[in-house]
Amino acid sequence: MKYLLGLDIGSSSVKASLLDAESGRVMASAQSPHEEMRISSPRPGFAEQDPDMWWHEMIHAVDDLRRQVDFGQEPLGGIGISYQMHGLVAVDEAGQPVIPSIIWCDGRAVNTGDAAFRALGEEFCLAHYLNSPGNFTASKLSWVREHDAHAYAKIKTIMLPGDYIAFRLTGEMATTVSGLSEGILWDYQAGGPALALLNHYGIGSDKLAPLVPQFGLQGRVTETAARLTGIPAGTPVTYRAGDQPNNAWSLNVLRPGEIAATAGTSGVVYGITASPAFDPASRVNAFVHVNHTPEAPRYGILLCVNGTGILNSWLRREVLQGMDYAEINALAQTVHPGADGLTFYPFGNGAERVLSNADPGASLRGLQFNRHSKAHLARAAQEGIVFALQYGMEIMQEMGLKLETVRAGHTNMFLSPLFADSFAQVSGCQVELYNTDGAQGAARAAGRGAGIYGSDADCFHGMEIIRTYTPDHTRTEAYQALYAIWKEGLAEILRK
Repeated sequence: MKYLLGLDIGSSSVKASLLDAESGRVMASAQSPHEEMRISSPRPGFAEQDPDMWWHEMIHAVDDLRRQVDFGQEPLGGIGISYQMHGLVAVDEAGQPVIPSIIWCDGRAVNTGDAAFRALGEEFCLAHYLNSPGNFTASKLSWVREHDAHAYAKIKTIMLPGDYIAFRLTGEMATTVSGLSEGILWDYQAGGPALALLNHYGIGSDKLAPLVPQFGLQGRVTETAARLTGIPAGTPVTYRAGDQPNNAWSLNVLRPGEIAATAGTSGVVYGITASPAFDPASRVNAFVHVNHTPEAPRYGILLCVNGTGILNSWLRREVLQGMDYAEINALAQTVHPGADGLTFYPFGNGAERVLSNADPGASLRGLQFNRHSKAHLARAAQEGIVFALQYGMEIMQEMGLKLETVRAGHTNMFLSPLFADSFAQVSGCQVELYNTDGAQGAARAAGRGAGIYGSDADCFHGMEIIRTYTPDHTRTEAYQALYAIWKEGLAEILRK
C-alpha cells in the first residue's frame, strides 16, 4: 500500500493526513496542538510566530499519525505541504531563523507598501503585480531592512512558512512561482521576480530562494529529518502551496468560474480566472494558481477577512468558557436571525485589506443589557463573519466573477449549520460542503506531483459532498436586509 502525507502548517495548528493513494481514503488524521498556537504581538499591529514552533508541532502531528497507522520504513509516495500565506521567514547562512516569522496578519508594513505603490506608480504595480505591494512579504522584508539593520545584515535567504518546513525536511531552500506571487515578488509581465519592487526596496534578488515546480520532486527527506520526524528517509516532497490556493485545489476548484471558501482563523473566498485581473483599489488579491501553466493560465482571485474563526475562538475563550464549538453553534441557533438588533464587526485581527488596510478593530453594536444574552453574542458573531465575507464578495463581483456555487470543506466554521446556511442566504450562492481539508488536499497533490496520479481528476477519488445549503428565496430578502443594516454600520465605523 502506497501512502501519501499531507501537512497543513497553519497559524493556529499543524494538521497532518495520511492517504491511501490507490483508494483516496484517509487512513489517519492528526492535529497539534489541540488548542491554538500562540501568536505573539510585541507591539500593536504586530503578529509573530517562531518557525521552530511549526516544526515541532509538525513532528507531534506526524507522531500521532504513526500511532494510528504504522507506515513502516520504506519511503512514502510523496509529501505535500500547505501553509499559511504571506509570512516572512528569514534565515542566515546556517538556515537558522534570524527573527521570528512576521506572519500574514501582521500589519507593520502597511505604510511601507503604500509608499512603494505611490513611488512605483499605481498603474505600474497593478499591471506588473496585480496588487499594491501592500502588507505582503516583500514589504515585510523591506520593513526589517528599514527598522532592524542588524538582523537584516544576517539574512541569507527568505522563505514562506511552507518553504521553511520543506527546507527542514529536505535541506533544500526553495519556493514556487505561486509562492513568489503571494509575496508580491512576481512580475506577471516579465515572467520573473519583481525586480523593480526589489530595487525600490534596496533588496537583492539573491535573497529569494530558487524556484521549484509546484508539482514535482522538490527534495527528499534527509536522514537527520527522518530521525527527528519518523518520516522515512528518501521520501520525496512533491508539492507545496499557500493555504488558500491549496484549499481551492483540495476542493477541485481548478477551472475558471469555480469558487472555494474557507473559514478558519481568517475567512477566504477564492475564485479562478483564465486571465490576470486586479481590483483597482487592491482590496482583493490576485495570485498564480497551483495549476497555472503558460498554455492554460490560471489565476486565483482571493478575498480575505482576517477576523473570522478567531472571533469565534475569542468568544469561546473569553466569554463562553466551558463550551465547545458544537455547543456554541447550538446556542447560536436558539436566537432568531439578526440577533435581536445585536451586530458584530469581526475586524479585530490586524489591518484588513478588504477595508483598504484600515484596522478599525472589532466592534459590537446595539448591545442591550436587558435583552441580549450569550446566545445573542454567539449568533451575532457568526452573522457578522458572514456579512464581512459578503462585503468582500461584492468586490469580486465588481471584477466580473460570477458567484453561483461555492465549495468548502466540512470543517472549521462550516461545521456550524447556522453559519453555512446564513452564508447561502446572504450570498445567494449554493454552498457545497465536502469531506476534505487542507492536509488531505496537500496529500492528494503530493500524489500528483509524484506521478502516482496521471491527471488532476485522478486525485479526487474518495472526495464526496457531505451537505448542501441552497438559498431559500423566502428567507434571502430578510437576510439581505440585515446585511444592509450591518453594511451601514460599517460605513459609520470607517468614517470615524
